[in-house]
Amino acid sequence: MALPGSLRRQPANRGLVSRCTHHHIVVFLLTFFSYSLLHASRKTFSNVKVSISSQWTPSCLNSTAPELQPYELWNSNHLFPNAEEATLFLGTLDTIFLFSYAVGLFVSGIVGDRLNLRWVLSFGMCSSALVVFFFGTVTEWLHFYNKWFYCFLWVVNGLLQSTGWPCVVAVMGNWFGKAGRGFVFGLWSACASVGNILGAFLASCVLKYGYEYAFLVTASVQFAGGVIVFFGLLMSPKEVGLPELGADEDSGVEEDANRPLMGDDDVDDDDRNYSTQATDTDNQPKAIGFFQACCLPGVVLYSLAYACLKLVNYSFFFWLPFYLSNNFGWKEAEADQLSIWYDVGGIIGGTIQGLISDVLQKRAPVLAISLLFAVGSLFGYSRSPNSKPINAVIMAITGFFIGGPSNMISSAISADLGHQDLVKGSSEALATVTGIVDGTGSIGAAVGQYLVSLIQENLGWMWVFYFFILMTSSTILFISPLIVREIKLLLHERRLRMLSE
Repeated sequence: MALPGSLRRQPANRGLVSRCTHHHIVVFLLTFFSYSLLHASRKTFSNVKVSISSQWTPSCLNSTAPELQPYELWNSNHLFPNAEEATLFLGTLDTIFLFSYAVGLFVSGIVGDRLNLRWVLSFGMCSSALVVFFFGTVTEWLHFYNKWFYCFLWVVNGLLQSTGWPCVVAVMGNWFGKAGRGFVFGLWSACASVGNILGAFLASCVLKYGYEYAFLVTASVQFAGGVIVFFGLLMSPKEVGLPELGADEDSGVEEDANRPLMGDDDVDDDDRNYSTQATDTDNQPKAIGFFQACCLPGVVLYSLAYACLKLVNYSFFFWLPFYLSNNFGWKEAEADQLSIWYDVGGIIGGTIQGLISDVLQKRAPVLAISLLFAVGSLFGYSRSPNSKPINAVIMAITGFFIGGPSNMISSAISADLGHQDLVKGSSEALATVTGIVDGTGSIGAAVGQYLVSLIQENLGWMWVFYFFILMTSSTILFISPLIVREIKLLLHERRLRMLSE
């Protein structure tokens, strides 16, 4: 008895290996490190919050600062009367950045689908590096402290950095097809975590000379990366004479991957899809519209789910070093280095969960199981003792179950959504869909950062973790229709296999 197309399991990486060239490796590495550098510059700000807070408050409130006279001369340029108000403003800057980043993502996705992806990405990297340099280095060298100027620079930085993710996901989507996408994108999406680790490492190495040098180093490296991307990145296989992604990819595998996001038709449509793809490749694809992209199956649900999940993930990103230093009294450099373990867990989680989703050819059930464990790990981490080894282990476990699903939604699932049957053959849908998913996620993260600072100030860190648990549970709730649907498909496939044996 012949199995339907959706049940013909094929090795997830068979087609991937057969099509992989040195161009694929170069594209993988360039997009990986370009976004890593963007995240490294963001991580710098979170890693030096304690130093910035000390610099922005009067020296008489800092036990480590020498008392200089006359008092009026040395303290007239400080922004805040105490560390609490400085901390609240730091949370406000995080919120400002994420809101502008979210708005920029919606725009950057549309721009990336209509302009040269390499130019957009390179411009964003270089321009953002200059803004970071002015924000953290020039203002300190000149001893120029102004809240409105800081806010303006961080708005601009958010808009410029938003060019990164839609562009790199679109380029990766052009080069890597559905076969093995969960594993490849799971491994590749570690770029954000690697950037966090790189940013923490660079900041901790030069922090003793002053926080301005942490911004200087990461901004310089990011600017150099933008120049390399401009001259070295290939946007699609056709630039080097290779066939387009849809031209030689087995349509049965592509249909299997998209089925959970599409209609309820379980019929074998391989022949129909193949003929449709053959005719579509003869025409130049046009960029999809914003509202048309929003109407694609699964886009809204995953966007809302990612808004809740990115709130939690980015709260760890922005506040973890500050939490470790503030709650346990550890030195800032030690807290920076310890926070790396959260990203290590996210790297491993994204790769393993992506591989499992490739084997199952379903994403939502894998996400659901991981997020259920994430609730437990958050509860456990909130009660972590004052022990660095124990804290590091629980932190890595938490990163595995939170960072892994976050990486999957923002990369592999976004690519799946942008390559559905309704837009098959149109790579120009990828950046727009990615911008919508990540943009909605950033709005949730932006609101969350301000709420974290308010909850922490009024209720304490324990209630912050309760808030994280609520948001993680909401993530599961939003994708529950997709979870139910894909579990039903898995059970249906299993019954058909049993009947065919």
